[in-house]
This record gives sequence, C-alpha cells and structure tokens, in this order.
Amino acid sequence: MTEKIARICLWSGPRNISTALMYAFAQRTDTTVFDEPLYAHYLSKTPARAYHPGAEQVIAEMENDGEKVVQNLILANHPTPVVFFKHMTHHLNDLNWDFLDQTVNILLTRDPRDMLPSYGAVIETPTLRDVGYAHHVELLEYLQARGQNPPILDSKQVLLNPRKVLTELCTRIGIPFQDQMLHWQPGPRPEDGSWAKYWYHSVHTSSGFAPYQPKTTPFPPHLEPLLAECLQYYEPLSALALRAEGE
Repeated sequence: MTEKIARICLWSGPRNISTALMYAFAQRTDTTVFDEPLYAHYLSKTPARAYHPGAEQVIAEMENDGEKVVQNLILANHPTPVVFFKHMTHHLNDLNWDFLDQTVNILLTRDPRDMLPSYGAVIETPTLRDVGYAHHVELLEYLQARGQNPPILDSKQVLLNPRKVLTELCTRIGIPFQDQMLHWQPGPRPEDGSWAKYWYHSVHTSSGFAPYQPKTTPFPPHLEPLLAECLQYYEPLSALALRAEGE
C-alpha cells in the first residue's frame, strides 16, 4: 500500500444514501471516486444475475474477477491522495478479505422499515442475502477481530445533520472535512455505474442531502418476514452509528 493514498471503502446495503455519499466525496478537491467496482464480480457468481436489472450489461462492461478488481483498482496507485470506493457489503461474496487490512472501512446501514419498501419496488421478492444486513454484522466482527474500529453510519443520522456527521466521519478516518461535500449539481454524474438508470432517479434530482423523511405509506405485508430478519442485525449496528445532534 502506498502510504500517501487513503483508500476509503464504504460498505453499504442497497437503497441507502451510498450514492449521495459517493457524490459528496466526489466534490472534494483531493478525491477520486468509484461506483461499486465489485458489482460484476457479485452478479457473475450469484443468483442475483437473473433478477437484477441491467445485470448482463454490468457483467459485459466490468471486470468479473473480484480479486483482479482488488489488486488492479482498489490497491493500485491513484493520482489523488484520497480514493473513495462505494461498495455493497454483499459484493464481498467469494473474495479473500485480507485486502481490508489496507483500506479505511466505513459501514453504512439504514432502517429496514424505510429500506425494504424502496428495494421491493425494484426487486419484488428480496432475500436476506440481497439486502446485506447479516453481511454488515459479519464484516464488522471481522474488522474488529483484525484490530479495526470502523465508523458506522446510519442514513437517518446523516440526513438529520449532514455537516456534523460528515465532519465527525472525516475526523475518524483522518482526512479534513470540506464544505463542498454537502452540495453537488443535480443530474447524472460521470462516476455513475451503468445501473444508475434503474436505481438513481431520486439522487439525480438532488443537489445535496435531503432532510430525513419517515415513511408514511403502509409497510408491504409480504416483506414483514424479511423485516423481522433484518431488524436483528440492523438494531445493534444502528446503536453504534455516529449520531446527529440531539439524538
């Protein structure tokens, strides 16, 4: 690892604010960002290939060998002192995790009562594997066993006070906070993956972190068994997350 490069890996679940956080880091003067470089690896090796929209395009356009992605992109030299990789935690499937000793790792979670209805609008019958909550706990325990104490973000806390939470996050990972992280131009961005047309509609209308809005529509009954599974993993993670003022 080249010491001057801070390789930041954000490990999220789907339908979170991970894309907004990628856009925030893209505004920094010292940072290059990459959108889910392990996605093709995941799709090519799991049943998700059959039901993720745009899967064949992703597999055709991106490197399918996750170990090559790790060595040739994540651990490679980069021209900027900070490099930010947006990941889904479940994309670590069938990989050697040793490289995480050389990256700055952040976990991002979201209340499944907010997340599952949004995800279910695209993937009708998701499974626990699809949404990543169990993977988050597994990853946290792995990193802690290796001597890391990764910051944990909960999307609600970020949206309640983006400046405070992002300032604290930057302090935790050893880089200065920059004000421009709070705003970006709306619309598609060059860092977007090819899957943006299926998933990024909301963030493309944004110019910054939108205020937190709790769900007001009834929770879909067919997702209630999955919700019960997710909550047992989400609740201990959320208790460890960086907090907004007044929380």
